[in-house]
Amino acid sequence: MKAMLLKSAVALSLGIGAVTLPAAAEDTSRNSAVTGAAGGAAAGAVVGGPVGAAVGGVAGAIAGAVIDPPPPKVIAYVEAQPLPTQPVVIQEQIVVGKPLPETVVLTPIPEDTRYAYAVVNDQRVIADPKSRTVVQVIQ
Repeated sequence: MKAMLLKSAVALSLGIGAVTLPAAAEDTSRNSAVTGAAGGAAAGAVVGGPVGAAVGGVAGAIAGAVIDPPPPKVIAYVEAQPLPTQPVVIQEQIVVGKPLPETVVLTPIPEDTRYAYAVVNDQRVIADPKSRTVVQVIQ
């Protein structure tokens, strides 16, 4: 029974990879889904072996797909904006995937309203204006 379960899990994880990887090769905007799948599979394998790898891969792909990096034109726009005269400093660490505090004012990006930006702790941050979730930190 255990051997059969392991074979099923390996087949499932190979099937997931066969579906995810070609799709990612066609569209580079899906890189975060592939990265999420790989990270989830690795974490799942540590916790639950092959079955955990399969489940973690699916969960990671879903999580990775949610936080796609902004297009280059959005990054270029944010980099070109002047720094604010009053620095914004927060105690929390700025992390991709985590929301910014409500005290941080986000400035919409006119060319792409899916994104907004702020300069926090001397870092330019691109976020989703609806959820305030950090999408990218520009170094």
